[in-house]
Amino acid sequence: MYLSRVHHIAIICSDYQLSKKFYTEVLGLKIIREVYRKERASYKLDLELNGNYIIELFSFPAPPKRPSRPEAAGMRHLAFATPNLDSCVAELSKRQIESEPIRVDEHTGRRFTFLADPDDLPIEFYEE
Repeated sequence: MYLSRVHHIAIICSDYQLSKKFYTEVLGLKIIREVYRKERASYKLDLELNGNYIIELFSFPAPPKRPSRPEAAGMRHLAFATPNLDSCVAELSKRQIESEPIRVDEHTGRRFTFLADPDDLPIEFYEE
């Protein structure tokens, strides 16, 4: 079996407009297409980062909450690479979005931090 890359990540949000704003205006992902699926009362928003399709953002009526902390089973977090962690943290701070204190990966020596999206999904910023 040959896998070439991750194709996309699907996220179900509880407040579509709030999550759409977070992923597009705060994180800067670009909208590829937005579709309203009437039969499901659901939006599907396809987002890209640097020309690469990366996230499908879904809304559904009253989705159940998924435990994300502490260390629940399932996807642990979504990580974005950045060449400058300090500028990311500063931009988030300007938008009143708190991130955890910057830590250093003991194996790679790289710096990283976490924040939460509007549904408390852990988002990591990892400095390349």
